[in-house]
Amino acid sequence: MNDDISGWNDWEKAFSDWTDVTISELHGLMTGLMTVCHAPTKIEEWEQLLSELSFSIPNEAALTLLAEEAEDTSFQLKDKDDAYQYSPLVPDDEHDLYERVMALKQWANGFMTGFGVTDCTLTAEENVMFSDLAKIGSIRIDPDDEFEGGEESYLYLYEFVRMVPVSLAVRPRKSMMSLPLIAGLAIDAKTAKELEQEGVKPNPLPPVVDIMNQDNPS
Repeated sequence: MNDDISGWNDWEKAFSDWTDVTISELHGLMTGLMTVCHAPTKIEEWEQLLSELSFSIPNEAALTLLAEEAEDTSFQLKDKDDAYQYSPLVPDDEHDLYERVMALKQWANGFMTGFGVTDCTLTAEENVMFSDLAKIGSIRIDPDDEFEGGEESYLYLYEFVRMVPVSLAVRPRKSMMSLPLIAGLAIDAKTAKELEQEGVKPNPLPPVVDIMNQDNPS
């Protein structure tokens, strides 16, 4: 799938002035949320979530793209047949292998964050899957290094990563605003970033994040 069809070029353009995380990591985060949550109907809900995760707010065009992609992803993952057509947002094979591997690594880390804040428990089988995903998220390679296994290894990892949200998207959906990270916040409640600036330590993420990162070396 080339960069125009996958949406890579659209995301690069929309988020060109937003550098909090890469577009692959943000897409992974969104997908992790959409395996469990209904797509938000208001852009303000994305603003609130991103703020609570201590991200800055992207411009309106970028937020609109994120919201539309989330709606499409949520709809796609709800349908068993459509779900198998899901693709993580990574550059096409015209890009260097290093760039594609790094994008896959970033997507994996974003997905673990997004799914982690949904406060969902994992089965033993799912824990094994997240352990493997965490290993992908901890890949370390320099631009001048050869990626072990080359293109074949990359394609294997890509297919594994692609199937993770497909495997998990069987849970009943819930509102993103009901997530523990933001549920019950008053309109004038301070975000984690604001609390951090005041020297207040924010509450930790749900325990599932720790479980997922047990095999992820620092």
